[in-house]
Amino acid sequence: MPVAPNDPRTQARHAVRREPGNAMAWIVLSDVELDAGDARNGAAAARHALQLAPGHPEALARLGRAQWMLGRHAEAADSLRAAARQAPQHPGIAVWLGHALEDAGDAEGANDAYAHAHALAPEHPLIAAHLLAWRRRLCDWRDLDRLSRQVREAVRAGHGVVEPFAFLSEDATPVEQLQCARLQARALAARIRPLPPAPPRAADALLRVGFLSNGFGAHPTGLLTAAFFEALDAQGAFETHLFALNRDDGSAIRQRLRRAARRLHDVSGLAHASIAQRIRGTGIDVLFDLRGWGGGGAPEVLAMRPAPVQVNWLAYPGTSGAPWIDHVLADGFVLPGGLAPHFSEQVVRLPRCFQPSDTRREVPPAPARADCGLPERTADGGGVVFCCFNNSYKLNPRSTARALAVLRGVPGSVLWLLSGPGRADQRLRAFAETQAVDPRRLVFMPKQPHAAYLARLQLADLFLDTEPYNAHTTASDALWVGCPVLTRPGDTFAARVAGSLNHHLGMEAMNVDGDDAFVARAVALGRDRAALADVRAELARRRDASGLFDMAGFAADFAAAVRPMAERGRAGPAPGAPAVGP
Repeated sequence: MPVAPNDPRTQARHAVRREPGNAMAWIVLSDVELDAGDARNGAAAARHALQLAPGHPEALARLGRAQWMLGRHAEAADSLRAAARQAPQHPGIAVWLGHALEDAGDAEGANDAYAHAHALAPEHPLIAAHLLAWRRRLCDWRDLDRLSRQVREAVRAGHGVVEPFAFLSEDATPVEQLQCARLQARALAARIRPLPPAPPRAADALLRVGFLSNGFGAHPTGLLTAAFFEALDAQGAFETHLFALNRDDGSAIRQRLRRAARRLHDVSGLAHASIAQRIRGTGIDVLFDLRGWGGGGAPEVLAMRPAPVQVNWLAYPGTSGAPWIDHVLADGFVLPGGLAPHFSEQVVRLPRCFQPSDTRREVPPAPARADCGLPERTADGGGVVFCCFNNSYKLNPRSTARALAVLRGVPGSVLWLLSGPGRADQRLRAFAETQAVDPRRLVFMPKQPHAAYLARLQLADLFLDTEPYNAHTTASDALWVGCPVLTRPGDTFAARVAGSLNHHLGMEAMNVDGDDAFVARAVALGRDRAALADVRAELARRRDASGLFDMAGFAADFAAAVRPMAERGRAGPAPGAPAVGP
């Protein structure tokens, strides 16, 4: 790819050639290589700096960041601990140490690192947002309202760039979510040079549709899309290319994805520009971003405009706020007309739920209740199992208090949760005591392989959802195994996904309009086994009849939505033209 002489990487490389003995020049080079997504060159530059200036904290920090990007999390934590010892008053190093400790499995150490960074720079909104997001994940709700207020006020004022994905867990308005995403996109655009426009492809050429994700494997994205890609391949509507940011995990899902696509391109570890060039060289007409602002994605690649039409779909449940994303693929429930003005993209709606599902998921026989720590059913109605297997960062005080109110209303019932990182489980049990609920009524399930998880999920009677960030893949899993999902749809995309699944399933009664209605409905079902059995029987009937799990139909609707996008892209209209949907 041609490189402009004022490109930051070019300038940094010239600087080290001019002054090869200048450690700071090598640190700057490491920084720009890492920003470009080139972890190997970034690590090499940082090591060269350390040869010139042993123990330099900035060089150690860049080396740790490179190791983190390469997936060498324990080494990254060691490097960043060393950097923090050399520069204990540096908030940026403390933040990167928190990132490394997260992935190295030291959840509480990460919490301490973020708290230290925040103490050093209490007015910095991004640092406050990191501490807030990690405390949510640990169910450490100290200062939650104050931190959330600080982050939301910074976003509203346009004074802080914070991670849009973490911001979805806040009780923010759609206006605030759009502002948050736009601030992030603006900061990214300032350092990205787009590729030159691609020459138009022949109108009669077979459409090439690309999908960029870090989830092509045993990951929620892979689990949701495998059967969809297989159905798309069977229809032969266009040529499908998957661009995998994650390495091959050896999973059966990865193998299915590889077979279903025309080609699965392993672009893990490549610099952003190299990935963009690979997509451009493949001649992709429409590129779907299946990660967005979520961790592990590559928004820098999308910002380079490798495809003439680019679409936000599936993994990031909100607006990208990015001028390089043309469309968002949704449905009429999850993104109603009133929400569309708060999306930067043109909205294309499918006639069914926007979320596909793996209809080839195997569900092994359920284990014994006792083996899962669950009570047996009793003649007097006890032993009801409510569950919420959402990630711990979705379990905020309000949603958890609501679920505990259900336990108080249904004697002998339990709440089955996914075990969280660090001391999250202990904190939830302590919170239960403050809500007059015996903490022993909270049962925690360690993370399981997907099939084993689905087997256990069959033992749950009713799924109690969270907000403002709903169950998404988890709700699909619950419905697939026959566990009804009770949810309260909110005002944002992330708060409406479970409601969309229920809506398209034809089970609107499981979408309620307030906390009181949520508790009342759950308690009524928990105290009336016949009514609960009726709901579960209705779910079993509708699962096969509603079309929610019809992947052949989904693939046909998807193809119908993509063709107008591709036609407009080949014609070369200005971005922002009205969207065309089925």
